[in-house]
Amino acid sequence: MDDARTIDDLLRTPGTWAVVGLSTNRDRAAYGVSAYLQRLGHTIVPVHPSAPTVHGATGVERLTDLPEPPDVVDVFVNSSRAGAVVDEAVAVGARAVWLQLGVHADDAVARARAAGLVVVEDACPAIEGRARGLG
Repeated sequence: MDDARTIDDLLRTPGTWAVVGLSTNRDRAAYGVSAYLQRLGHTIVPVHPSAPTVHGATGVERLTDLPEPPDVVDVFVNSSRAGAVVDEAVAVGARAVWLQLGVHADDAVARARAAGLVVVEDACPAIEGRARGLG
């Protein structure tokens, strides 16, 4: 289990969350989780090949298109693609990476930690936040 203080810090400290895999598809978990993050006071940036505007936030195609490093990269892609996303998060200077439930990228996570990034694995910000009485 990831350190509770780390999760608390990420959820309670307003920041910019780049949500990789976020689209306008209301049936996808990323859609609801990103709305929850906004309710907590975070700024979201959809990161998706179609660069959609979601919840009023303008999207980008990839993390390298962000104008400045995000505080958190929230990974909503399948595990086979997650390692590349984590490596890109390191390259753009993100402070943290959050891998959603069921998303695993052990080698990339080790590289991210070695680069000094905070990493949360196999967890959902909405579930963790609600368990803490947030939002």
